[in-house]
Amino acid sequence: MQPFRAEVEQRFRDLRDRIVAGLEALEPAGAKFNRRAWQRPGGGGGEMSELRGELFEKGGCNFSAVSGERYPFVPEGEGAPAAEELQGKPFFAAGVSLVMHPHNPFVPVVHMNVRYLAVGSDVEWFGGGMDLTPFKPFAEDTAHFHGVLQKVCGPERYARFSRWAKEYFFIKHRNSERGVGGIFFDYLRGKEDGAFAFAVGDSFLPAYAPIVEKRRGLRFSEADRAAQLRWRGRYVEFNLLYDRGTIFGLKSGGNPDAIFMSLPPLVSW
Repeated sequence: MQPFRAEVEQRFRDLRDRIVAGLEALEPAGAKFNRRAWQRPGGGGGEMSELRGELFEKGGCNFSAVSGERYPFVPEGEGAPAAEELQGKPFFAAGVSLVMHPHNPFVPVVHMNVRYLAVGSDVEWFGGGMDLTPFKPFAEDTAHFHGVLQKVCGPERYARFSRWAKEYFFIKHRNSERGVGGIFFDYLRGKEDGAFAFAVGDSFLPAYAPIVEKRRGLRFSEADRAAQLRWRGRYVEFNLLYDRGTIFGLKSGGNPDAIFMSLPPLVSW
């Protein structure tokens, strides 16, 4: 493996470990992530980390590093490489992806992903995103979450990537946003952009943990819980119909259990 790819892979592993430790520290009864390694027949593999706890009804924080002979995805969106740059070429993809589904309806669902892709010998890029999906939004929580992202991005990147998130995390058939936004970025094609991608990953716990601590003790009713399960349906619809990570994972021969770990344990329509 090329030295830069090996370095990126190890840094993603380390990021996953830090996030898992931080989320486990929030669990009141000491629940731990269950880790399971998997191998991809075409090359590479990863490790699933799944949490079933008292605070988090279900959560997943997955690491993967896979490779293959032919890049399986048609690029789209701002800054995407031309199809001829990618067609028929070998690829390497590594990253960390997480989704946390709290039990308390007033603690928001959160998603974060950072990734690196290399196709052929001269095309590579970083991508990722982070967004908050509360059943009941609190203005101060939204302000805190976006404030952390503004700090890590800087004014220019935040304006661009928060706008991109509003466009990306949009449920077209519902004509509504998935949550209160965040950032989304893709096709950052310089190695120096790796520092930014890892900074986004490191900002996850400061952005999310204070919100969890503030809302975890709020009392909720059966009606709140029922509404939460219906709201989760929107999350499922987006992930199955539009999410690039889901589509890429399935097309590249990824582990279905790891790919669908983002889905909530209970949902209703």
